Amino acid sequence: MQSSVRPEVLANDWLPPVALGRNAPVAELVRRLDPPRPVAPPPWIVAVAGPSGSGTSVVARSAAREVLDRLRSARPGPSPRLLAVRTGPLRGTHGVASALLRRLDEGFDGRGFPVAEILAGLLRRLRREGRPVVFVLDDLGVGGPDVAPIVRAFADPDRFLPEGEVGLPPTWGLIAGSADALTTLDRALQPHSPIGPWVELGPYTERDLERIVRDRVERCLGPGAGEELVRPTVHLAVAEGGGAARAIDLLRRRLVGAPLRTSILSAPRPSLGVTLEPHVLRALDAAVRGQAAPVGEVRRAEAELARAGGARPLPTTTLWRRIVQLERAGYVRREIRPGGTGGTRSIVRLLAPIDEWVTTPPRPGSPRDAVGSEGAAGGPGAGVPAIGRSGPWSSAPDDPAG
Repeated sequence: MQSSVRPEVLANDWLPPVALGRNAPVAELVRRLDPPRPVAPPPWIVAVAGPSGSGTSVVARSAAREVLDRLRSARPGPSPRLLAVRTGPLRGTHGVASALLRRLDEGFDGRGFPVAEILAGLLRRLRREGRPVVFVLDDLGVGGPDVAPIVRAFADPDRFLPEGEVGLPPTWGLIAGSADALTTLDRALQPHSPIGPWVELGPYTERDLERIVRDRVERCLGPGAGEELVRPTVHLAVAEGGGAARAIDLLRRRLVGAPLRTSILSAPRPSLGVTLEPHVLRALDAAVRGQAAPVGEVRRAEAELARAGGARPLPTTTLWRRIVQLERAGYVRREIRPGGTGGTRSIVRLLAPIDEWVTTPPRPGSPRDAVGSEGAAGGPGAGVPAIGRSGPWSSAPDDPAG
């Protein structure tokens, strides 16, 4: 393991001072928002789209930072407020609305409140404060939370405000995600879409990726350090079809001690976390393939892997408890969708890469978990190291309670 000077620069939400390779898109978003006194009528909401790892998050948050700076320098009075939320790990519109209100009240728990009441509380509080607001809804993806009700609330807040109160303080919004997700959002907001044509990003060039990785390495380890990590990290990220997010993820794992090329079943990590049979982990990886899969596919994969290892498959209820444990740990999200023989089907969606999970095999003496467990002494999975999420770079979903 290398000594890290500033490990926080490897965190997912760390924002670099300069959006390397993305100065033009940032400037274009700021131009469209036109702070501090836009000529166009409100709502002032723009969007940026691009494939995973193309820098949509960095561009949106950098543009928000520029808007905040302009507001501070041009407007006397209270400083503007930033509300930035990653929507990907959150559960539905309720989760996003709750996360936004928690930016104002850290102790807020949205359980038991309908979305409309949460949005009303958010908007009424913003109006009482009287501070300019910049909000960022980041990480929109297909199948993710529906943020259309939230965008409508910011665009038309009067229906949430007390009688006799009209409008919010000046409010600017930025939305970032995939082109498919933004297309779906735009259709939901019709016929009066407040976001209009969005700024489109392409993948980073390999040269830009090298600049980004080198910048992060030097900020983490110090000027001139870690140059030997740059090109191998970039080459592997490109070979895997990833972008900047994948490159930084590889760099983070390298700097915390895991090999650059690592199997999800062999990374040396701490052995504290969810109790999970190794073959169940393999089943999840095979069925979900890094995204989402019906629970039935996970069950079939688990049964095949258990039998191949000479063990009995887990009972359905035991496998379900494992999935519930993973959800409580913030690693997966369960969704109910129409379909299936009973009218609905359960979907398991990953919220964190499997190789960042902290799992331990059940103890051999466990009465239920020992049955059919590859983690039992002498079983096919005995001695398999646990997979781990490590240190200060891990981050839990914004709304673990849902």
